[in-house]
Amino acid sequence: MISVAIVEDNAGLQRSLNLLLGETPGFRCVGSYTTAEEALRQIPKHPAEVVLMDINLPTMSGIECTRQLRELLPGLRVIMITIYRDNDKIFKALRAGACGYLLKSATPDAILQAITDVHQGGAPMSSEVARKVVEAFQQPNALSDKSSQLSPREREVLDLLALGLPDKEIASKLCISLTTVRFHLKHIYDKLHVRSRIEAALKHSGGRYSAPPSP
Repeated sequence: MISVAIVEDNAGLQRSLNLLLGETPGFRCVGSYTTAEEALRQIPKHPAEVVLMDINLPTMSGIECTRQLRELLPGLRVIMITIYRDNDKIFKALRAGACGYLLKSATPDAILQAITDVHQGGAPMSSEVARKVVEAFQQPNALSDKSSQLSPREREVLDLLALGLPDKEIASKLCISLTTVRFHLKHIYDKLHVRSRIEAALKHSGGRYSAPPSP
C-alpha cells in the first residue's frame, strides 16, 4: 500500500485524484491540502511516501514547498503535477528535490504508474517533459569535468537514469543485474558528489542523449 498526499488548490482536480487513489487497490490518500503552508504543517504529522504537488499554489509555490518538505523529510518522494512546460520551472522543481514531473494532461493510469515508479526509486516524467530535459543536456560545451570521469558503463547507466527509468528497467536494457546497476549508481553518486538520482541526472550533461519515444 503506497501512501500518497495531494497538494492541489484546484478543487475539481483534487477530488479526481482523491477518487483515483481511493478506488485503486494498492494506493491510499493520507491527506489533501490546498496550500503549501497547510501541507508543511500537516504532512510531517501524517507522513506520506509520495506527494503529488501542484506548482502554482496560492501563496508559497509548490517548488518552495517541495524544497522545505524535503528538508523536513529527506526520504519523501515528490511528483510535480502541473500545466507548465517551460524549462525554468522544470529545472527549479527538480533542483528543489522533486523526483518526477508530470503534466496535468497525464492519464489516470500514467499518474498511478508514476507514483509506483517513484516509490520504487524511479524518476517519472511525461515524455514531453523528458524531451525538454534531454534537450537541455544537449547544449554545446555542457560536459563537465566530473561527468567526464565516469566509465563508459557508468555513462550508459546515467543516460537511462536521466530518462527516468527505474533500476530494474536499466538492468534489463543493459543486460546486467539489479545489484550491478546499484553498484554503478553508488560510484556515479560518489564521482559527481551528489546524493540522489535527480541531482546526478542534472549534473550529467553532454550529447549522448536521445529523446524517449512518444507514447
